[in-house]
Order: sequence, then structure tokens, then C-alpha cells
Amino acid sequence: MRIDPILQAHRGWLIAASAALPLLTCWLLSLAGDTIANTTAALVLVLLVVAAAATGIRAAGIVAALTAAAGFDYFLTAPYHTFAIANPDDIETAVLLLLVGGAVGEVALWGRRQAAQVSREQGYLDGVIGTAATAAAGRSSTSQLIDQVARQITDVLKIDDTRFDPATHYGGPTVTDDGRITRNNRTLDVARRGLPTDATTALPVTGGGRVHGHYLLTASTTVARPSRNQLRVAVLLAQQVGAALAAHPTLRPDDAT
Repeated sequence: MRIDPILQAHRGWLIAASAALPLLTCWLLSLAGDTIANTTAALVLVLLVVAAAATGIRAAGIVAALTAAAGFDYFLTAPYHTFAIANPDDIETAVLLLLVGGAVGEVALWGRRQAAQVSREQGYLDGVIGTAATAAAGRSSTSQLIDQVARQITDVLKIDDTRFDPATHYGGPTVTDDGRITRNNRTLDVARRGLPTDATTALPVTGGGRVHGHYLLTASTTVARPSRNQLRVAVLLAQQVGAALAAHPTLRPDDAT
């Protein structure tokens, strides 16, 4: 999950604050004596745990839940200023605070991951639309379009490199139109094993009912595990190039449109 760069830059401070703030809050609530019910105090502490988890830093949510439970025990349950609890109801509240705080924190992290995924997919869609508009308007040469799409595919799939090869036949790992990768007539489990690192993976560039070449995908220095959606986006990008080449069949990739 992508964490906001500002939050990431202050990760240590955020974790420290997530640990200290529940304890400080428990101490302040203890000054009010019996005027604030322990159940109300527990709800306030859950809010602090959620706020810590919402930063996207898992450690912040975990330490906030732990210190919230410890502070509740130490400051707000009898006997006070010890980690012993005399009232069974307070024991139940402390345990629930820890469990609920941790669970709510995980839900907050899940929501942040989902939002990040939506943002990435919107970015992929914007890239496809932008490439289609560029190809339709004819504002760039064929070679420029090919290079632009190569960079976009590299970014979408998080791989080392992408290059165009005008060869129309390729016998290695190949990306299919539905976002799968096959090798020797077998579908590879990319989500588990990642893209092949021992060979380049071919992404056919198709348009007008024929293959105009392939984008060769290199993932040799790191294991890349693109999702089916990411691979489908790469296919759509390659098809924009295929459409441009089909519209100008007499042009080579290094010719201008």
C-alpha cells in the first residue's frame, strides 16, 4: 500500500505519537474521576486507534491499540496506577478495547488500501485514454507513440524494461488478450510466482486483425506480480499502437505519421 510521502517521512514521529497520545488521554480522563464512564473513555480511545491506523502505517495502529488498553488499565480501572483490575466488567472492557481497536485499525488500513487501488486503476485508465487520444489525433510519430506506450507499460506492470520488437512471431512467454500469461501452452500463476525472470515476456501488438510486432517485457532484477487488471491495461495500451500501425500499414515504427 502506498503511504503519503509526508507521513512516510515522519514515520518515526507518528508511531511515537500513536503510542503516547492514548496514554496522555487516559491520564487526562483520570483527572475527571467518576464523571466520565469507562465505556465512554473506551470509545474515545478507539477513535484514537482509528486515527493512528488511518495514517496507513500498520505499526502506528498496533502500538495505539496496545497503549490504549494499557493506559485504560493503569489510569481508569481500580486499583488505580497498577495493571491489576478488580472489576470483571473493567477486564471485559479492556480486552474489548484491545480487540476492537485492533480490528477497527485493520478495517481502516483495508479501506486505505482499497482507495489506493482505485486511484491506481484510475491512473491506468487515464493512461489508456490519453494514449488513444494521442493516436487518434496523430500528434506524434509512430516511434514516439511506441516509446510512450513502452514507458507506460513499464510503469503499469512495475517491471525493469519494455521494448518494441517488430517480429510477428515469438515462442516464449506471451500475454494473452484477457490478461493471462502462457508458456508452452500452460497458463503461468503470475500472482504467486511473478513474471518469468529467465526470459522476456511478449505482449503482442495487434490491430486490423494482424500482429504488427511485440512488446518484450523484462523483469529480471525483481519479481513483478502484476494483477490481471494491470495486464489487461498493458494489452489495451499495446492495442492502441496496433491500431495506429494498422491505420498506416506502409509506415515502419521509425517513420513519422
